[in-house]
Amino acid sequence: MAPSADSIPAPAVQSAGVIGIGSLPNQRHKIVAKKGANFTLMVAGESGLGKTTLINTLFSTDIKPYQNPRTRHNPQPTRTTHISISRAHLSERDFTLNLTVIDTPGFGDFVSNKNAWSPIAEFLDDQHESYMRQEQQPMREGRVDMRVHACLYFIRPTGHTLRPIDIQAMKALGTRVNLIPIIAKADTIGAQDLEIFKERIRNVIRAQNISIFDPPENTDGSPFLPPPYALIASTQTHQTPSGPVLGRQYLWGIAEVENPLHCDFVHLRSLILRTHMLDLILATEETHYESYRRSQMEIRKFGESKARRTADNPKFREEEEALRKRFTEQVKVEENRFRSWEQRLIQERDRLNKDLEVAHASVKALESELEAMTLGAGSGRSTGRSLVR
Repeated sequence: MAPSADSIPAPAVQSAGVIGIGSLPNQRHKIVAKKGANFTLMVAGESGLGKTTLINTLFSTDIKPYQNPRTRHNPQPTRTTHISISRAHLSERDFTLNLTVIDTPGFGDFVSNKNAWSPIAEFLDDQHESYMRQEQQPMREGRVDMRVHACLYFIRPTGHTLRPIDIQAMKALGTRVNLIPIIAKADTIGAQDLEIFKERIRNVIRAQNISIFDPPENTDGSPFLPPPYALIASTQTHQTPSGPVLGRQYLWGIAEVENPLHCDFVHLRSLILRTHMLDLILATEETHYESYRRSQMEIRKFGESKARRTADNPKFREEEEALRKRFTEQVKVEENRFRSWEQRLIQERDRLNKDLEVAHASVKALESELEAMTLGAGSGRSTGRSLVR
């Protein structure tokens, strides 16, 4: 009798031997090195916090050109007024990184900054929408992926806490992209005040339930420095006794960009480029993009155009409220005009009634006068006949 399949003993697993699965990371490294990587970085926040300078400092090259640098004749440089895209190809150790930097218009300069971050949120949604529609096509070669993998949100170094505009903007952006809050121009605050400011920002982020990118532990198990990151950005090199350094020159000395005792620039660069770039890419793919795709698939049919629900879009909700307000005001204007016209008609009717009453009284008076004249004429003829007789 032949033994059944269940009775055949399974081969023993040799844990001490090498079977080859340990080489999978090397295979993955070869594939990634051959294809390269695409990474999209966005900068957002208030105006005048040095977004362009930080990008150029972070990648040690002029990726984002200065529009109009600050000079003696032009103390206020030209600010970014629209979303601009810059691309660069960086190579290091035979590995190529296709980098895309998205510079957004600064906000907070106007009296009313309500929903000033809406163009940025719409841009993020549009990139998810564009990629989702490309996935639905029969031929998917040559897809253009502009999904943003990380957004550096610039916070003004006030030393107090997050402003309401920062809270609302970070809430709107944190659900769409890996948000990394940073404190710009950290050299304008003392070291002790800076640590207090960081802790206040963390408390507000927890209290307001703002979603930010919390970096996981390093490969050696050590915890990574939590955000926000206090940064000093500069592309100028200064000579020191220990050699040339990047930094800003002051009367008391040089605020060094790459000195961990002066700012957190080294930690941020390590987070984005050295240790957690793939984590940012995977979080964009598996969390933010999937959340957008799932929400869109629940409210529309396959192949249908993007659904712009006013309940989810602050811009269209504001436009709807403005149209409703305008319609209400127009109705009130028409009602007032109708009431005024009705009042004029009533006044005209009363005037005509009075004129009619006066005309009737005049007619009655004339009739009475005519009757009296008729009676007088009749009595005069009777008297004349009697005298003739």
